[in-house]
Amino acid sequence: MAAPPRSNVSTFLDQACAAARTRVAEAGQSVDLGALRERAAASRPPAFAAALAAAGVTVIAEVKRASPSRGSIAEIPDAAALAGAYVEGGAGAVSVLTEPHWFRGSLEDLASISRSVAVPTLRKDFVVDPYQIWEARAAGAGAVLLIVAALDDALLARLLATVDEVGQDALVEVHDLDEARRAAAAFAAADTQRRPVIGVNARDLATLEVDPDRFAAVRDALPDAALAVAESGVRGPDDVRRLAGLGADAVLVGEHVALADDPAEAVRALVEAGRSDAQTPTGVTP
Repeated sequence: MAAPPRSNVSTFLDQACAAARTRVAEAGQSVDLGALRERAAASRPPAFAAALAAAGVTVIAEVKRASPSRGSIAEIPDAAALAGAYVEGGAGAVSVLTEPHWFRGSLEDLASISRSVAVPTLRKDFVVDPYQIWEARAAGAGAVLLIVAALDDALLARLLATVDEVGQDALVEVHDLDEARRAAAAFAAADTQRRPVIGVNARDLATLEVDPDRFAAVRDALPDAALAVAESGVRGPDDVRRLAGLGADAVLVGEHVALADDPAEAVRALVEAGRSDAQTPTGVTP
């Protein structure tokens, strides 16, 4: 299957991936891959897919300081403390932005959070090289984000193979039906025993606008065995209940919990809405 047409890939994504490749080159000069693999071998993070397979809708709460669509979101002076509040509220996993320019994240955030919480962490970044997967494991992450729109089929397969070698999970992100088919084919080709985890991002990469109907449009194209994650646009319990009714196994929530006056309580309300006995399909939240 061919790579996505260049016209479908946003200028922002091109810039972000180019910057990621530059960071990889710089990091490789400081820590070679062999040393990084030794560090990774000492890390034993909790399993990400297993956390998402729990009953109800798992909440993946995100430590998010900024975004290209909103600019600065929250200062978050102590990322580990915020992650701890998420876990107190019942988050099944914590997503950590490590991209430094647009999202003001860091690997140090990932490492400090991974050390301080008992749930799996997800490295959310523009992963374009196997080196970044080993970096994530060395920092304690149980999973990495792989964005299908940013990768051709050969590189996606190579990164999935590295994820398998490292002993992690991958959250493979798609935005439309074609990307969903590419993700399914990549998992099939990888011949891994790990359960596929596929995220449907409701945010358009070109406009950065959120389409609340996107998850419903793509969900049925995912493999039957896949764990489905709804990404972007979750603004409260009603959204969780709606997405649960559409077959979401997990929701990834960033701004709503990062901006909350009481992050633990904000997460707790989402977790309660995602419980199996609370899942009642509702209409699209305005």
